Amino acid sequence: MMMKILEYNEAKQVVVCGDIHGAFETMVFKTCVQYGMTDTLIIVAGDCGFGFERPNHYINLYNGLAGRLKKANNWIVFVRGNHDDPSYFQEEKICYERFRCVPDYSVIQACGLDILCVGGGVSIDRLARQREDARYIRKETASYWADEMPVFDEDKIKEISDYCLIDTVVTHTAPSFCPLLDKNGLRGWAAYDPQLLMDCDMERTTMDRIYQTLKEGGHPVNKWYYGHFHQKWTWKYENTDFKMLDIMEFATVRTTNFEEDD
Repeated sequence: MMMKILEYNEAKQVVVCGDIHGAFETMVFKTCVQYGMTDTLIIVAGDCGFGFERPNHYINLYNGLAGRLKKANNWIVFVRGNHDDPSYFQEEKICYERFRCVPDYSVIQACGLDILCVGGGVSIDRLARQREDARYIRKETASYWADEMPVFDEDKIKEISDYCLIDTVVTHTAPSFCPLLDKNGLRGWAAYDPQLLMDCDMERTTMDRIYQTLKEGGHPVNKWYYGHFHQKWTWKYENTDFKMLDIMEFATVRTTNFEEDD
């Protein structure tokens, strides 16, 4: 089976977190100490911050956080954002029991949920990031990756359909019918990047295709969580509740007694 299935049978709660932009220690402190989460699976909806530092940085980071995660019996799964090196996810370069990056179209099973994870998005400041990377040649690090876009993979969805029915989706960006709906924040960047608006439309159309293919395949898709836009919104479309998460915002998807907190 080519698809990645991750089972968290011990988890008693599933929480989704918005972008963290490299603030790994802050996120672990908030979840394990400030909010007192225990027995919790936390899924970060992209822009985690992998790739800006050399690989050993993330290994040392995990070693420093592992004790706190283990004590609280929490797990963190990272979904790819546009501000992440895709190789960390495709190649699962960070893959520990309680702290791991997952490839696009991975399915997570926890608390009676079947959760599809699909990453990627467009960096509106990509030209500035490319210039920065060209100016400072840093071994094994960067701030922009050309393959940042989300990818529609119908075959993967069909494979998933043979195995389970997706009721929850976690992505970095969102379908075109979800907020943010205007492009006011893009126009300044687009003045210097003529392809930007077209690529942003393509990003959202890709998510439309994922949504439509899941629906046509009989997947219930009750909940959909995403980050990327650094704001918070809730939105209902057809029978799906969409929730945009702000930076370091947490949303409870389900607990073992099937309580939900929006």
